Amino acid sequence: MLGLLCFVVFLTEGSALDWSAVFLIQQRGLDPAWAALGYAAFSVTMTAGRLAGDRIVARLGRRRVVILGGLLAAAGLALSVVMPAWAATLAGYALVGAGCANIVPILFTAAGRQTAMPAHAAVPAVTTLGYAGVLVGPALIGFVAHALGLPAAFLIVAALLLGVAAAGRSLRF
Repeated sequence: MLGLLCFVVFLTEGSALDWSAVFLIQQRGLDPAWAALGYAAFSVTMTAGRLAGDRIVARLGRRRVVILGGLLAAAGLALSVVMPAWAATLAGYALVGAGCANIVPILFTAAGRQTAMPAHAAVPAVTTLGYAGVLVGPALIGFVAHALGLPAAFLIVAALLLGVAAAGRSLRF
């Protein structure tokens, strides 16, 4: 379960990395010279969230960070798709970065603390499955985008993030 949740979060990160510029150009009509702003907005909030991660987790707790992070990231993707202004799309990507920032570190820690299997086997299994999301995810998004359109593909990822938030309620940290 931890590996699948990491897969979804890394898939989301991969979608920002590989598809945000395409979305801004094709769906929002942004000049290609400015299209990297989507990933920049994501990266700035992701970096800030990671740098403040220990304080955020200490204040809110692991469970709340996973739940709120999943909800925030899903809302960011939905905002990016639903609001037609490119500035709203950038704000959405910023929310995605902020929401995703601390979920994976919490899940990696949970993999080391769980007792169902030895930590020396669990951590590599969870990280491998998670990182597969950043490698395979963008291709999956492209496949879905080809069939349904990029907005629909992003909304599917948003729905998966809602699943991460829901799973956060039942995980043992």
